Amino acid sequence: MAYKITDSCIACGSCAGECPVSAISEGDIYVIDADACISCGTCAGVCPQEAIVED
Repeated sequence: MAYKITDSCIACGSCAGECPVSAISEGDIYVIDADACISCGTCAGVCPQEAIVED
């Protein structure tokens, strides 16, 4: 099950640097490519806003 980034994202970028498969890209808020996500949860663990949840 892939993760997704909710509207609580403040675009701090802490998640993108932690993703081992580079599935996170920058936009108005950050976005996770569900096809590339390996569901490791690393991004959710570093998010200061708790904006990353399982989809």
